[in-house]
Amino acid sequence: MASDSPRRRCAIYTRKSTEEGLDKAFNSLDAQREACAAYVMSQQHEGWTLVPDVYDDGGFSGGTIDRPALQQLLADVRAGRVDVVVVYKIDRLTRSLSDFAKIVDVLDAASASFVSVTQAFSTTTSMGRLTLNVLLSFAQFEREVIAERIRDKVAASKARGMWMGGPVPLGYEVQDRKLVVVPEEAATVQAIMERYLASESVRTLVEELRSDGIVSKQRKMRDGSTKGGTPFLRGALCWLLSNRVYVGETVHKDNVYPGQHDAIVSRDLFDAVQAKLADKAAVPIGSTTRAPVSLLAGMIRDAQRRPMSPYHTKNHGRRYSYYASNLNDDASAPAQRLPAGELEASVRTAVLDWFGEGENVRALAVGLDARALAALFTTCREFASTIATGSIVLVRSQLQRLQLQVKVDATGVRLTFDPSRVTTMVGVPPQGAASVELSIPTSQANYGHEPRLRLQPTSGLNTQRDERLVELLARAIAARNELLAVSEPDVQLLPVTRLRHLQRLARLSWLDPAIIRAILSGNQSRHLSARSLWRMADLPHCWQQQRELLRFSAH
Repeated sequence: MASDSPRRRCAIYTRKSTEEGLDKAFNSLDAQREACAAYVMSQQHEGWTLVPDVYDDGGFSGGTIDRPALQQLLADVRAGRVDVVVVYKIDRLTRSLSDFAKIVDVLDAASASFVSVTQAFSTTTSMGRLTLNVLLSFAQFEREVIAERIRDKVAASKARGMWMGGPVPLGYEVQDRKLVVVPEEAATVQAIMERYLASESVRTLVEELRSDGIVSKQRKMRDGSTKGGTPFLRGALCWLLSNRVYVGETVHKDNVYPGQHDAIVSRDLFDAVQAKLADKAAVPIGSTTRAPVSLLAGMIRDAQRRPMSPYHTKNHGRRYSYYASNLNDDASAPAQRLPAGELEASVRTAVLDWFGEGENVRALAVGLDARALAALFTTCREFASTIATGSIVLVRSQLQRLQLQVKVDATGVRLTFDPSRVTTMVGVPPQGAASVELSIPTSQANYGHEPRLRLQPTSGLNTQRDERLVELLARAIAARNELLAVSEPDVQLLPVTRLRHLQRLARLSWLDPAIIRAILSGNQSRHLSARSLWRMADLPHCWQQQRELLRFSAH
């Protein structure tokens, strides 16, 4: 007799935290799937049928929902292809109460439910949901208690001076879970600290060590690969110079304890090195002053793959920010430099323009139905709105979510990012688009004796009105009026320096009216500044030539 129960499409989800044993013919994932399939078959009278798709996450922790099979499952639930999610135990789905709430929201929005075959409850009833929340609360409490015990154990072990793992410092090796001095490496460490006291800076010492062939400690990883054995970079060298392990101490958070290992360098030598490091530090040690957040810090490099760090200078009370190549690791090539404000605005606009193209968004989810595609478009619009109007901290976190990388060379600026990171926010797995590369053109401009890169104007970006340029034009007109009001005999009485200053200012009052209107409305070229205009000693009289020189289009 046929059942009158509605058809319920069931999807089995399985998970295992480690990859151990997954290569066996019958592993933990197979056992979970077999038990779940038997349960679905027992519910055939209720109209339950098993979908053919397989949702297995082998080697993924339950502490996060960023798992490929789970994200695909949630996408299918949103698309209306799954009615019931079946798992062996609730902890196979998630081990986090907050993540469970997110999953339940997805199920509720799609009128789907969740069933655990070895536990007598499901999300189809309010009592089942209450029981699940209670169990997950206890599971989360248990994990937090275990984490606290581990932290307490590490703190107690550190207080006794024990080695608790981590990268083994140069000069030591681990034997029976204890640090033992390696004489050859220990001599290298002592020599490095002595050479630092005799050198000008960490950067010069980096170059000296590279030329002498002195490299970092080589370590063999569990998978058989090796790391290290490469020339020191500035960060690694600073870590070595300030590591208290070398004076026989162990550190845990802000506490320092006597270690159970032998010291490599003397206390006097180590203290002298720390004093010099503190004296050379840009921010005094112990200072609570925090540097302002830079949008692209850590995401931008030059053609030599050197990080470009945020810097600023002050001139006449104004602060000028820019990104410049970090020469601490490699000073063999000239530094690249770009104004920070223009670069950050161009990067944000380039990302916005890409997400503003509907075809680009559709390419992120090829084959999705109308409902899933609408959700994706909504998420992309919200993402773009954050990029356009959000605070610098929020925009920076969104760009990091895209895994944005910026590369600067003499020909331009290239952006690389992964747009599929936006789709995973709504549980839509990436299907069409790969990594995206965009270009922002630049040009060379000389500032004094130093060549710098300048960004070309980007379409869609309006340059703000430059009040210094407006003030310069006003002073130019005032100088012209002053010269016209002075009679020829009185001109001879003016001091020579004053006369030359007025003449140099007055020549700017004969600029093309179209250029003046553009400056007053804030639509001047990005390359034009009050300083550059003032320094143009050979400003032509022809308006057409002025427009060509100052990069204005004729109107």
